[in-house]
Order: sequence, then structure tokens, then C-alpha cells
Amino acid sequence: MDALNREILSLLQEDGRMSATDVARAVGLSLSSCHRRVKELEASGAIERYRAVVAPDAVGLRFEAIVFVMMNSSAPDVLEEFERAILELPDVVTGHRLFGDPDYMLRVLTRDLAAYQELYDRTLSALPGVQRLTSTIVMKRIGVEGTVPIP
Repeated sequence: MDALNREILSLLQEDGRMSATDVARAVGLSLSSCHRRVKELEASGAIERYRAVVAPDAVGLRFEAIVFVMMNSSAPDVLEEFERAILELPDVVTGHRLFGDPDYMLRVLTRDLAAYQELYDRTLSALPGVQRLTSTIVMKRIGVEGTVPIP
């Protein structure tokens, strides 16, 4: 990973729709050299995917909660079953396994409090291995999510 690749990653992370021509111009490469580098970054996994960042409010998702999950077992099969189940829930937009207590942290988006309560009562509490759930309501998101500092 050289300085040019880092610069390309930074540019594409800020604007994934930036044209190859504009990226090449910004980093001082020919179009073909820049295109080759981007393809190599994709093939190596440094660029995982391209996507649009959607404003939750714009699609009617006005309620956000962070859910902390304590598991009743740390057996690998229980954790794998829990993680598979989480991946099937569209309202759970991110999940993190943590060291210590709690075991997991989930970011959840729903239409409103009533929809969250239904998800919590019927789905989250019934997930494999769940001992206890603790929620906190997000009052405000600060800053832009999803950018990775490129050293």
C-alpha cells in the first residue's frame, strides 16, 4: 500500500461516484494507471464495495437505538447462530462483537418507538443465546459515519 493507493482510497471513500478520470487527475496518474490501481485495490479487498449512504429520515426510519446484548453462553455454536440471525434482520444495520461486557452492540433503525418495541419484544429478545438486552435511544448522530482514516 503506497501513498498513491492511500490517496485513491481517501478520494473514493469521500465520493465513491468520482470518475476514474477525476481520480487520476487528482492523484497525478494516467487514466490507465489509475484504473489498474483501483482494480488492484478492489481485488485485494482494500475496497470492499461501493454503496450509497441513505439518510434514515428520508426513508421513514426516524427511530434509532443502540442495543447491548449479554449472551447466556460463549460457546462458538451459540455465537455463530446468534450472528447468523442478526444478519437476517434488516432493522439491525450494524453489529459488533465486543470484548468484556456486554457481548454485542447493535445499531437498530425503525419507523418509530412502537415498531422498535415490537422488534425488541418479538425478535431481539428471542434471538439464540440472548440472556439480556439493554437499549439506549440515540438522540442525535454527530459527524459522518463510515469513513476509515487512511494513514
